[in-house]
Amino acid sequence: MATGQVVLPSRKPWLLAGTAALLAFLAVGAFGVYRYVDNYWLYRGFAPPHDPAYVKVRGTTVRVYVASPALGGRRQPVDLYLPPGYAAHPHRRYPTLYLLHGVPGRPGAFLATVRMGVVEDELVALHKARPMILVMPFGSTGSFTDEEWANGVRPHSAWETFLARDVVRYVDTHFRTIPHGWARGLAGLSEGGYGSLNIGLHHPGEFRLLESWSGYSKADPIPSIFGKSKQFYDYNSPLLMLKHVRKALRREHTFIWFYIAKKDHGFKENQWFARALERDRIPHKYYVFVHGGHNWALWRGNAARAYLAASKVLRGP
Repeated sequence: MATGQVVLPSRKPWLLAGTAALLAFLAVGAFGVYRYVDNYWLYRGFAPPHDPAYVKVRGTTVRVYVASPALGGRRQPVDLYLPPGYAAHPHRRYPTLYLLHGVPGRPGAFLATVRMGVVEDELVALHKARPMILVMPFGSTGSFTDEEWANGVRPHSAWETFLARDVVRYVDTHFRTIPHGWARGLAGLSEGGYGSLNIGLHHPGEFRLLESWSGYSKADPIPSIFGKSKQFYDYNSPLLMLKHVRKALRREHTFIWFYIAKKDHGFKENQWFARALERDRIPHKYYVFVHGGHNWALWRGNAARAYLAASKVLRGP
């Protein structure tokens, strides 16, 4: 005898529809989270930079790749911001300001977060500063890899030489720079500020201006970069190196411009460096900010001040 079988209405279509809706909701949510994180990484919580209406001519962003013998032939990305009017004035040459990022870091943060491109567009449009080529190299093998912009003890890790020789030569060859030290500046934030001072003191005359934004003047004792030699550590500490190069810095008319927030953990070290500059009669300008810390708000808020200082110093021989 056949056994009777009751067929119930299947709930699978409802289940499938519910699952699909849930997955779609999660996908949209995940995409939203990704967009938020990506947007925050780009702009650090600030609105995306844009030129005001009075800016009629804007600069241009260019990315190049520099094959560096100092890094064993590694090709490193370098971002440039060509000033307003660069294409329209094919015979004009420009001073160059090199910008060194911190860690974790990437060169694009100078444009997206610090908004240096917009600052240049604004100041040039208002005739308050001269146009400059901004050069932003990537000074590491990854955004979270610490190289200190230094010539490390490991093979193919000469990041200082990568910048001071390989990048400078490439930029002077491929772009309309004024290829002289008096028209070349070096600036950086946090670790990049340290790198600016360290590289600048090792190469007197190559960079007329050195800017440090919340940087430090004694090397972080990282054995994988500096090894264990006290002599090598001292050589890579601007505070300790200054007395050995003070005559060369004065001869080359090097100007050092730097600032720190009073609440920054590097405040005392910056104070010591300022006193050393006074002692050795090195031309400089030093700012201490009562408000703010070691953060993007401070660097973004002082971007125009830093650009104006560079425009003033890199004016002529």
